[in-house]
Amino acid sequence: MTHPIPGHGPLQGVKIVACSTAQAGTVPYMLMADLGAEVIKIEAPTGDPSRRSSIFPGLPSTYFETNNRGVKSVTLNLKEPEALDILYKLVAQADIFGQNFRPGAAERNGFGYETLRKINPKLVYLSISGYGPKGPNAKLPGTDSMAQALGGIAQAYSTPGQPMKTGVVSVADETCAILAFGGMLAALYCAKQTGVGQKVETSLLGGQIRLMGWTLTTAMWRGKDPVTGQARINGTPQKPAISASFDDRDGKPLVFQLNRQEKWVKAMTALGFYEALSAQGYADLGVAMDSPERQKELLGLLDGLFATGSRDVWVAALRAADVVAAPINTLLEAANDPDVLANGYIAEMDYPKHGKKLKVHGTPWQFSETPARIGVAPELGEHNTEILARIGIGPDRLADLKARKIV
Repeated sequence: MTHPIPGHGPLQGVKIVACSTAQAGTVPYMLMADLGAEVIKIEAPTGDPSRRSSIFPGLPSTYFETNNRGVKSVTLNLKEPEALDILYKLVAQADIFGQNFRPGAAERNGFGYETLRKINPKLVYLSISGYGPKGPNAKLPGTDSMAQALGGIAQAYSTPGQPMKTGVVSVADETCAILAFGGMLAALYCAKQTGVGQKVETSLLGGQIRLMGWTLTTAMWRGKDPVTGQARINGTPQKPAISASFDDRDGKPLVFQLNRQEKWVKAMTALGFYEALSAQGYADLGVAMDSPERQKELLGLLDGLFATGSRDVWVAALRAADVVAAPINTLLEAANDPDVLANGYIAEMDYPKHGKKLKVHGTPWQFSETPARIGVAPELGEHNTEILARIGIGPDRLADLKARKIV
């Protein structure tokens, strides 16, 4: 018999202080807030600059809202010694501290790892940078597009004969954030078990390299870049594999993926293509392993066949044959995909201040006993009174600090 756990989220009771901005530096803590952790976001009295980006009239910043929901905002001018002293008192009560300044900047500003570990030896200290803490460019600023450019994803999604480009979605930021989230949890578990905290470092570039997965391993072992474009045709003549995308008669794209000859026969039969392909010498997918020319010919034949019908029909036929297939969604199509909605990956939140319900990211997890709960991003300094009262700062002193622009 299970007993319900009060509150929400598996991280309830975890306390985090974060001096972080931008996407990779804020998303790890937003995820932790979704899962019940108390996240105290330290902002300059002028506010995180991203509060003023991606603004629609009468609505909050989509950038700030997406990356900072559920956290608590406390303003501190960390250039002032009094503000640093307040930060130290908050850190003394925290499990995790995070920052995403260039390597060396936190140390120069009084909140480097060695300083904070003396205040709280159990502290998990997360540092995110652009290139990583070592190397010739360690001290340079980093951005999502820089990491995409260096990390290989531009080639991974390139089309032969066309220039390589970075993408509109911040995959380097988000990958780094998710790896930072996991690294913090691992270090937090260790700290709870041993009583010893530690510094965890990751970077935009490091996350992007990890994202390249086994395809990068293959390229390194072979010493040759992969063939890119609409398809991956690989394997051996005895065990061929294909992952490829095609447009239907209306130009709507889809993808299917399979390995093994028997799956090929099953898929092409379900689509009604097998007889035509057999007549052209492609009854066996392994034939396409012979040369790039054979692969190009096969893809051309499939292009023509898929262009004779509807994407919905093709996807349904492949899925009925137990072959992996899906429409290739645009961002808006993805936001309305039935599986996305059914699993709560997109949710609706009430924004009473703006008189609207708006679609937002849901949560990618379901916990049976401690469900996640998504929130909204805080107003600037919204939690100054609540949080600073815990360290003995009452209304009069708070008013004085505010007057002197320390908070």
